[in-house]
Amino acid sequence: MYRDDLGRFKEFKAQGVTIKFGRFSVKENKQLEKNVQEFLSLTGIETADKLLHTDRYPEERSTITDLKRKYSFRLHIGKGIARPWKLIYYRAKKMFDVNNYKGRYSEEDTEKLKRYHSLHGNDWKKIGEMVARSSLSVALKFSQIQRNRGVWRKTETQKLIKAVEEVILKKMSLEELNEMDSRLQEAPEGRLSIVREKLYRGISWIEVEAKVETRNWMQCKSKWMEILTKRMTNGVNIYHGVNALQAKINLIERLYKVNIEDANEIDWEDLANAIGDVPPSYVQTKFYKLKATCVPFWQKKTFPEIIDYLYETSLPLFKEKLKKKMEKKCSKIQTPAAPKQVFLFKDIFYSGSDSEGDVIDSEDSEESAVAHACNPSTLGGQGGRIV
Repeated sequence: MYRDDLGRFKEFKAQGVTIKFGRFSVKENKQLEKNVQEFLSLTGIETADKLLHTDRYPEERSTITDLKRKYSFRLHIGKGIARPWKLIYYRAKKMFDVNNYKGRYSEEDTEKLKRYHSLHGNDWKKIGEMVARSSLSVALKFSQIQRNRGVWRKTETQKLIKAVEEVILKKMSLEELNEMDSRLQEAPEGRLSIVREKLYRGISWIEVEAKVETRNWMQCKSKWMEILTKRMTNGVNIYHGVNALQAKINLIERLYKVNIEDANEIDWEDLANAIGDVPPSYVQTKFYKLKATCVPFWQKKTFPEIIDYLYETSLPLFKEKLKKKMEKKCSKIQTPAAPKQVFLFKDIFYSGSDSEGDVIDSEDSEESAVAHACNPSTLGGQGGRIV
C-alpha cells in the first residue's frame, strides 16, 4: 500500500465506504475520467496520453513529472474512488491509452506479433510500440495464441496447484510467514491454515501463467476456481437438483433486493451465501449462465432490466418447477453452509485428488424446459437462444 492511500482509506472508513477491488463500475470510470480531465486543466498538460504515458514523450518528461509532483497527482487522480491508488493508476493508463482501441488482431497482426516475439522475447513494451498497441494488449494476445486448449492434463493441474500455492506464499508478509513457520514447528503434522480470501483474491495470474507455462492466465484462473470450489465444498456438488433451483431463486431474490444500477457494484462475496461455501467467482459464473440462458437479448439490456426480467418472468417459473419436484420426489433442500473463514493448507493444496477435479453441473439438462420457457427468443424461428 502506498502511503498516500492511508489518509484516503481513513476518510473512506469514516464515511462507511468499503475499499473495492475487481472491475471498475461505470460510476467509478466516470469519476476517474473527471479526475484526469481536472488534473489536465489544473496543470496545463495537453493530453491524458502525456500525463499517463510520459515515457512516450522524452523531451517533456521532466516538466510533466515536476507538474505531477507539484499538484499531488496521486491524491488528485484517486479522488472519490475507494480503491488503492495503484489500481486507479493502472485503470487510468488503460482507459486513456490511445493504443488500446485498435480492434481485433488480424492474421497479419498475429504473425507480426509472433515474429517480433521471436526477436525480442517478452519485451512487451518494445513489441507494443512496433505494432502500435499497448504492452498489455500484446502480452495478453501472445499468451492466448501460445497456450494449450481443451482438457487439462493431470501434470498441468498439478503444476497449477503448485504455482498458485507459491504465488500466494510469495505475497504473504514476512510476519505471516514467520507465524506459519512457528505453527508448523508446533504442529508438524501439517495443520497450517489460510484465510479464505487469500485463496482467490489478489493472486497474480500472470505469475501463475509463467509457472504453468502451457496455459494462459485466464485458463489458469478459471481452472483454479473449479478446483477451489470442489475443495472448499469437500467434493460435494452443491448446485444440483432441487438445491440448484433453490440457489437460483435465492440469487435472483437477493439481486432484486439490493437494487443496484451496475453489475460491478455487486458484493459477490455476500451473494455467495445464497449457494454455500464457494468462492465469489463461482456465483458470478452461475449468474452469467442464468442471464444468458433465461434473458432474451441480455447483451442489449441494462443490469436493472436483466434483474427485473429474471425476477418477474424467470423466478415464478423456477418456483413452480421447484414445487413440482419437491412434491414428486419428497426431496429436502439443504441449507447453504456458512462460509468457513479459514481452511487447512493440506485440504486445499494437498488433497491427493490433483487429476482433473472439474466441477460439473448436472442440473442444466434438467432445467432446459425452464430455460426455454423463460426465453421467448428460443421459440419459433426468431434467432434462437443467445448464449
